[in-house]
Amino acid sequence: MISHTNLFITLFFTLMFMSCSLESELPEQVTKTSDDSQDLASISNNVITEKLPTETQLPSLSNIVEKVNPAVVSISTKSLTRGFFYNSMDSGAGSGIIVKENGFIVTNYHVIKNASEIKVHLPNGQSYTSKIIGIDYISDLAVLKINASNLSTAKFANTETLRVGDWVLTIGNALALKGNPTVTLGIVSGLDRTITTSSNQQFYNLIQTDAAINSGNSGGPLINLAGEVVGINHAIIRQAEGVGFAISSSAATPIIDSLIQYGRVIRPLMGMSGFDLSPATANELGLKLTEGVIVTNLTPDGPSYKAGLQIGDVMISIDNNPTPDVATWLNILWSYRVGDKITVQYSRQNKILTAIVTLIERTQ
Repeated sequence: MISHTNLFITLFFTLMFMSCSLESELPEQVTKTSDDSQDLASISNNVITEKLPTETQLPSLSNIVEKVNPAVVSISTKSLTRGFFYNSMDSGAGSGIIVKENGFIVTNYHVIKNASEIKVHLPNGQSYTSKIIGIDYISDLAVLKINASNLSTAKFANTETLRVGDWVLTIGNALALKGNPTVTLGIVSGLDRTITTSSNQQFYNLIQTDAAINSGNSGGPLINLAGEVVGINHAIIRQAEGVGFAISSSAATPIIDSLIQYGRVIRPLMGMSGFDLSPATANELGLKLTEGVIVTNLTPDGPSYKAGLQIGDVMISIDNNPTPDVATWLNILWSYRVGDKITVQYSRQNKILTAIVTLIERTQ
């Protein structure tokens, strides 16, 4: 009996001791959990209240617009349409960019095409009747002249550094609305684009943007955040929203200079036409090449014909500069002058051949 009593007393004190030990440890664990929660809340508050870096915030664009706006003009046109019973006078609208202080203005050729009267309206409200200095159907550019001086001009940027994702703005006479020009904002969506018009004319190396280019914006500037012209608004795809195109300033500048100096653009000609060689076409024709320009037409007694090229040949390069497609070919070709001799490498029945072609002047 005594042994049972001693056992009970021993067990009782053991349990009491363990209970005290647990109670002494629990507050420490709870305290740690409470401290961790407080730290997390503090961190959370810091994250929520911390301001984003100013570099990620888009600045106001008003200063940029005010910088370029004096060099942007509105253009209104009238053209006579002759009918069977009566004639009608149609009106049109577009935009332009002042490129010389003494009144030279660049716009799109299609803005002033067939116009019998062209009016240029400056931002200060003054209007002038303009004359056409020169047009270039291939690039869809035209240069006008008004009798004015000391005009504000726009600065054209080198677009070699332009990147997809860069912010751009358009300024122009959208929808021929009265008042100040319309400004829209977007990004560079793509570079070196090629489009084909309803008249089957192709335009190469265009800048694609989602900045709205509405009717009347044609001929106006596409500008960067430095207030420099990176493109001349050219066209929109009416079947799709947010798809507009501009002629790059780097491509436009020599054309504008040539139009001002000569009234036309002097381009070299090889006397041939072609289309891109696709892998599917190469496979169908049994060619080992996968890219190049297939010769589809030769001008009789033209430079390429005289040099020995034939329809079906695939042009590979000009002076060792690859010509994987028509756009690249024309870019390379138009970097030469009339009278230059170029070495053309081409493939005929999977044999690599060369020819010396003397370039002649292209006529509109």
